[in-house]
Amino acid sequence: MPKEYRTIKEVAGPLMLVEGVSGVTYDELGEIELVDGEVRRCKVLEVNGSNALVQLFDASTGINLSNSKVRFLGRSMELGVSEDMLGRVFNGLGTPIDDGPEILPEKRLNINGVAMNPAARLYPEEFIQTGVSAIDGLNTLVRGQKLPIFSASGLPHANLAAQIARQAKVRGTDENFAVVFAAIGITFEEANFFVESFRETGALDRTVLFTNLANDPAIERIATPRMALTCAEYLAFEKDMHVLVILTDITNYADALREVSAARKEVPGRRGYPGYMYTDLATLYERAGRQIGKAGSITMIPILTMPEDDKTHPIPDLTGYITEGQIILSRELYRKGIRPPIDVLPSLSRLKDKGIGEGKTRDDHSNTMNQLFAAYARGKDAKELMVILGEAALTEIDLIYAKFAEAFEQEYVSQGYDNDRSIEETLEIGWKLLSILPRSELKRIDDKFLDKYYGK
Repeated sequence: MPKEYRTIKEVAGPLMLVEGVSGVTYDELGEIELVDGEVRRCKVLEVNGSNALVQLFDASTGINLSNSKVRFLGRSMELGVSEDMLGRVFNGLGTPIDDGPEILPEKRLNINGVAMNPAARLYPEEFIQTGVSAIDGLNTLVRGQKLPIFSASGLPHANLAAQIARQAKVRGTDENFAVVFAAIGITFEEANFFVESFRETGALDRTVLFTNLANDPAIERIATPRMALTCAEYLAFEKDMHVLVILTDITNYADALREVSAARKEVPGRRGYPGYMYTDLATLYERAGRQIGKAGSITMIPILTMPEDDKTHPIPDLTGYITEGQIILSRELYRKGIRPPIDVLPSLSRLKDKGIGEGKTRDDHSNTMNQLFAAYARGKDAKELMVILGEAALTEIDLIYAKFAEAFEQEYVSQGYDNDRSIEETLEIGWKLLSILPRSELKRIDDKFLDKYYGK
């Protein structure tokens, strides 16, 4: 039986100081028993001699300093895992909230995970088809990659996240594919949107959902992505599944980190975020990947809303350093009615070259991808010139490029949230658009591919 303490010295907001403790360690879980028998949970944030600073998971109202008892449980936060978690909805602390039965765990795992040895990592190189042309065709997602989506407030990142979760698959195999979806600090309405969206399409059967709502405590928000990743690691490396982890919204997570840091009176860093935010985000993102000798893999798509649409803000800035590229959503495209509004030019997947080509997608993929990028960039320049100088100032070829850019946005990028395109369809649309341009302009494509596909 854990030892009980009645030595609560003070309570300040979500923090509580307990004196005269022994054998208590950092990150250990504890319970506070109130006079009426109610039990609330807490976690040790700091140990200084015989004093322990703990953070409450619930409100601090009603805690009587002299009569409340604290006991420390001798373990850090754990998640009971089992294959039965698929198709279930949990709160941010891993408790089922879908009216289903409790999970009977196969084992209990520490939610902080075990660091993956860099030498034991396998290089990501297998294509994952998301069914979204702007990603599959131009910024390809590869199994084991971390590819964040940089969005802005009011843009439909939730729709895109749900679409990828529903549609993503590894082609040509009947391998087990699962989605672990963690919603961090979102509204009830958004959480409901994800659950219903997965339920309607039958995708819920292969999905594990963790939802932490905006009115849940900040400390729970910090635990939610770790719960999700612990579940993903179990499914990937012990049950040999290919797991896609989607975390939305990392900005809410970082704000919770800042809130806890401020409560602990730590010295703030850039924009008030703690100086260790880079390390903290890395402990999440680096849990994705493939391991030598293990059949499963974890691919991660973190989603974050850039405050004030600013990609130099600390959250997107640090995320960009740790991950392999980014998909950027554009307010301008959204206003034009492009759905999803993916801005392909500043978007980047650093591993796309590894996941495309013969045997993975198609042999013409690399050539057409480069040509589409180049033609769209030139077409956008031509459209900007047209705005400044008027249509009459453009050469004939510039007008063709401007027409191409318009068609590219409308037909290639814009596809709605229910359209699941195979990579072949995406490549065909690419060729159809490239056929708008004279063959002599397609300098980045090998003649053998032009003979085979151009104008067909």
